[in-house]
Amino acid sequence: MSDASAAPAGPSLPHAEGVDEERFRAAMARLAAGVVLVTAFDEDDGPRGEDVGMTATAFLSVSLEPPLVLLSVRTGSRMDEVLEGQPLWAASLLAENQRQTAGRFSMKGRLSDRLLFKEIPHTRGEITGAALPDGALAQLECRTEQRVPAGDHTLLVARVLSTALPAAEGGPLAYYRGKYHSLR
Repeated sequence: MSDASAAPAGPSLPHAEGVDEERFRAAMARLAAGVVLVTAFDEDDGPRGEDVGMTATAFLSVSLEPPLVLLSVRTGSRMDEVLEGQPLWAASLLAENQRQTAGRFSMKGRLSDRLLFKEIPHTRGEITGAALPDGALAQLECRTEQRVPAGDHTLLVARVLSTALPAAEGGPLAYYRGKYHSLR
């Protein structure tokens, strides 16, 4: 007997290997993940450049020696295009009180990044020039060392050039089953 609540309603799109896209998405939604704001400064955008940001949950530590992280970005997205030409970027591990920031930078059809950054207090990374939002649990400035095509995403393996551990309040912001959560 099948459980009707096990798969979301709607059209089912099986992959060539027989894996249903919606069931795969539902299964992966059950993996809790930390939330980061990935930022970069796009020098080529306009006369003064522009800050670019994206919320990500596919971010993880790869190596301690050398210090490496991995970030997954949708191929062809604005962030992918910027990071293809700009190897320097930052990742800020968001605190539980930064849900609004995470939500704003993950919205499709959102306001321009320039307007979003005007509303978020931040400093500039000394190495990358990327916007680092105030209140994050940790901030890492990175340099992409390798780009790996992976399905509809690009994996960026990056060397961590600097870290900061600001005096932030609360615990981490987590993402689980399509919603933001705190660990309390």
